Amino acid sequence: MPHIRTAPRLEDLLESTRRYERWVAARTPVVPSALRLKHARMAESPYAFFRATFYRWAERWGARCKSLAGAPPVLAVCDLHVENFGTWRDAEARLVWGVNDFDEAHPAPYTIDLVRLAASARLAAEESRLTLGLSEACDAILDGYERSLRAGGEPLVLADRHPWLREIATGAARDPARFWEKMTALPRFGGQLPRAVTGALEATLPVEGLAYQRRARAAGLGSLGHVRMVALARFQGAWIAREAKALSLSAMARGGAPGRFWCAEAIARAVRARDPFVRIRGGWIVKRLAPDCARVELADLPARRDEARLLRNMGWETANVHLGTPGAARRILPHLRRLPPTWLRDAAREMAGAIADDAALWRRRWRRASA
Repeated sequence: MPHIRTAPRLEDLLESTRRYERWVAARTPVVPSALRLKHARMAESPYAFFRATFYRWAERWGARCKSLAGAPPVLAVCDLHVENFGTWRDAEARLVWGVNDFDEAHPAPYTIDLVRLAASARLAAEESRLTLGLSEACDAILDGYERSLRAGGEPLVLADRHPWLREIATGAARDPARFWEKMTALPRFGGQLPRAVTGALEATLPVEGLAYQRRARAAGLGSLGHVRMVALARFQGAWIAREAKALSLSAMARGGAPGRFWCAEAIARAVRARDPFVRIRGGWIVKRLAPDCARVELADLPARRDEARLLRNMGWETANVHLGTPGAARRILPHLRRLPPTWLRDAAREMAGAIADDAALWRRRWRRASA
């Protein structure tokens, strides 16, 4: 039976946010101005609030989806949603599509990723970012997920296969001129990086000693507020860029034993054509930035697209990540068969509703504060 939602209190939401931000600031370099921007972005819509507040999801997930919280554990993405997918180039320079951000990766029931992905599809559809209904979205996600588990997974390499996905990933919104215009407009970075992080970043540059500009970047929503430094350089007549971003421990680690970063292990374990430019040093991640090495936003997708097919591939890629946990398919497939037919739809509706309630409180409070 679905959890009966009780009206959230503004005081609880504000205190939850304060506690989380204090917890992060004690462990991760933050930028106060970017954090204020994050608070403003959280008031834009329930979907934006959802993307910015995985900590709130982590607090409420176990109580609201009790029957799913005991599902077989995997090393999960945790902060999975329909805009946490993007492209990169592998060691063979092939374009690859898959999960873009593992910042919140942590051991968790496999169901958390599926419910969060489906809930994000519902919230996005309610804001006309997607047109697919919740039942269709859940069917597509589960179909791709189960197929991938049974097949042992496979990276989604956009070479001679998946031409429709390649078209989505290389559309007009990823035009190189527009991309580099944004990069070169970034403000100067005045901070300092740890020496090991600077070394890791410079090791990814094409030649030793290449001069580069240091630019500050504010991006994303969940990690908005974390320090980001972009190394921007001219090389052989064109721009190149690398980014170093401060990571935080996953919000799933709060309240437990001393946490650890799971990001590198999640990437290494997954069935994945890896990005050779990714480096993780302590609490920092370094990666290449380029027009075709970035997250794919819903606004970038063409107006005419097969959303069921897209979500089916998101389900497939989710299984690619979960298959990094030994024995995952052997434990998950029987568990899936025992679940009620509407389990994913019911849980996604429940969690999306809880997020929407919180978002409405935050929006009203932000409007009063702004006035």
